[in-house]
Amino acid sequence: MNLSFYFNLTRSQKSKILLGFDTFWLIVSFFGAQSLILGEWPWHGDMANSLTYLAIVLPTALCFIVFFGVHRVKLNAYGMQGMVETAALAIVVGACALASSHLPYVRNVLTPLPVPVFVVFSMLFLILSVTGRLLLREIVLHIYRSVQNRKRVLIYGAGQTGQQLAAALLTDNEFEAIGFVDDNPVLQNLTIGGLRVDSPKNLRKLVEQLDVNRIVLAMPSASQHVRMRIAQDLRGLGCEVHAVPSFAEMVLRGDNAAQSVAPIAAASLLGRDGLEADLPVVNGTYQARRVLVTGAGGSIGSELCRQLLACNPSILVLLDHSELALYNMLRELTDLAPNLPIEPVLGSICQYDMMLDVIKRYQIDVIFHAAAYKHVPLVEDNSIEGLRNNVFGTRNVAEAARVLEVDRFILVSSDKAVRPTSIMGASKRLAELVVQDLATRSTKTCYSMVRFGNVLGSSGSVIPLFEDQIRRGGPVTVTHSDVTRYFMTVSEAVRLVLLAGSFARGGDVFVLDMGKPVIIRDLARKMIESAGYTVQDKNNPDGDIGIEITGLRPGEKMHEELLIGTEQPNTPHPKILRAQETGLSELEVANALQDLRRAIDARDADMARAVIRRWVEIGTRDESKNLINQ
Repeated sequence: MNLSFYFNLTRSQKSKILLGFDTFWLIVSFFGAQSLILGEWPWHGDMANSLTYLAIVLPTALCFIVFFGVHRVKLNAYGMQGMVETAALAIVVGACALASSHLPYVRNVLTPLPVPVFVVFSMLFLILSVTGRLLLREIVLHIYRSVQNRKRVLIYGAGQTGQQLAAALLTDNEFEAIGFVDDNPVLQNLTIGGLRVDSPKNLRKLVEQLDVNRIVLAMPSASQHVRMRIAQDLRGLGCEVHAVPSFAEMVLRGDNAAQSVAPIAAASLLGRDGLEADLPVVNGTYQARRVLVTGAGGSIGSELCRQLLACNPSILVLLDHSELALYNMLRELTDLAPNLPIEPVLGSICQYDMMLDVIKRYQIDVIFHAAAYKHVPLVEDNSIEGLRNNVFGTRNVAEAARVLEVDRFILVSSDKAVRPTSIMGASKRLAELVVQDLATRSTKTCYSMVRFGNVLGSSGSVIPLFEDQIRRGGPVTVTHSDVTRYFMTVSEAVRLVLLAGSFARGGDVFVLDMGKPVIIRDLARKMIESAGYTVQDKNNPDGDIGIEITGLRPGEKMHEELLIGTEQPNTPHPKILRAQETGLSELEVANALQDLRRAIDARDADMARAVIRRWVEIGTRDESKNLINQ
């Protein structure tokens, strides 16, 4: 059957077709009412009398149909509201037909029809019009669905959000709601919106019998822990598992809420509750201040810029060496805050004169230094440039801040700086030592540092890598069965930076209490199962996606640390810790930088490693691949 006719109809053509159907129902209803009340069809009696009545009633009824706009209602959206409108139309049409029978011409020329004829006429038109539209809607939807392979969706949660989702999917061409499951025994075995509510105990059977493609958790009020537990219970069913916020939340939060309709992954993989709600909103530290963010196009820098908008700075200066990243960030921030002066600066932190010029030109009050090379294996392979950028770039920005008496300087560091086994970690530790030295000599600028664990979803992190590997069908690669990492969300990391900048007294190192470290192999398993797949291993050789152990990469540690010292003096917030650590003297820092500069200028990686071994406390764990010692 050629279906192109149905798909090529214009809106005007569809309205005319519905108007034609209504005309037909009016005629059938009028003659049907007479036959039911008078006991005979009009053509067996006074046909001329009936046709004259119809000639008066039909144009009047069509005028009211056009006035009410019933013929313009989309078929796939025809529901209770449409039925109410059709009922109102039927009453008005019946009343007008009855009124027309009392016109002088009609009373003098035609044989009067009994009042019940007009009442039945109105009722029949209502029944035929509503039934016809519903039947036509099902036919049209069947035609559309016949050429589309709709995914079958089982909704976990038969509450308000689940019911709203099911109603929305009724007219969707890509997804089809086929039932509910709910933990509430009161709802089980009921039918809601034409869909049966089953117990979660029957999930496996339902997935097989109903050929389910996707399970959607419509439980926005449940805690992240509860939703993660349910997602774990759904493992092995062979379905994608997604979560959806409440419709009210999507209205209130807009695109941000809508974006959360995604496979369960990031925040639920922390192994703890998120800390965004526990961390206080940043006070007025940055209000009406002139703020510079280096590395503004990166994962941390970009989120820093977004959250700084809420702090109402007087100007926000973005610095990045990537033209594309800077352009994208500028466009986004300009849309978010059209009235805030935002200045893009394309350049490298390795240019000291440029940094002096930028800080002086924009009269900067606060600097967030997030620019760095941070990918461990890449920096290992490019150790000279990694050290140049991360150490001397940091020194340039921090020294320019001291010379021009910037109020605050906050360095974004890494947990890999603690007893490092990689060039990247060592470069960040040397950067910390440089900042600590300047903090002891500065009378105007307040310096502080913030150490992160791994930031979920940031460029180069393990989460996007695992997501891509799962999307490709695996295997998911893990460096070691026992390797662990601390994790935090981008939002947590940036809130920590902003708060630490307001807490700083000078030379402080801040870390976030992130709970226990996460075993990466467990994280990989959770991500595979959250995506609706099974893990292929010796206990389940027929699983969907395997986990492959590849061995520690150059410079990687088995377990990361957050603190060099043991003391953790209190800060104004219990989740933010201040590390008590000793640094190098001014002379020692000068000697270290001089030796490192000599190695960089000579492009001698072995000499650079020797400098690191001399001035940085490096890791000595046997299970780590410590390239600094090689």
